[in-house]
Amino acid sequence: MTVSKSARAALIILLAALYLVAGRAHILDPAPFLTITPGWVPWPAAVVYWTGIAEIAGACALLQPFGQRLRQAAAIGLAAYALCVWPANFNHFVIDLSRESGGWGLGYHIPRLAFQPVLIWAPLWASRILAWPFARPKS
Repeated sequence: MTVSKSARAALIILLAALYLVAGRAHILDPAPFLTITPGWVPWPAAVVYWTGIAEIAGACALLQPFGQRLRQAAAIGLAAYALCVWPANFNHFVIDLSRESGGWGLGYHIPRLAFQPVLIWAPLWASRILAWPFARPKS
């Protein structure tokens, strides 16, 4: 197993664990997610519930051993999901900074917002949809 193959496998396991935990939290304790859901999102409780289901389904599909197609579909879905929830992260940032206490503060929100593109990229790279930035140029 090459370093790249090992890194991809480790990242798949890490992402699956992250999304399993997050999905479970969305379903069993939706209140924190409801407080940061932007006001323009229709049926926020249903959206939070179904995003939890989507996270769990994506995590399970990433872990399946039966070839690449399902894993790649899950990776695309999780990347799209990470893009779609980015507005909630910005909303959380605005809500927190408007509190007298400052909420979680810039030390939490700036890295969280900056890390979101990594959460978009990671499943795509781990499932071999993308090779960037580690691919060698072809000669």
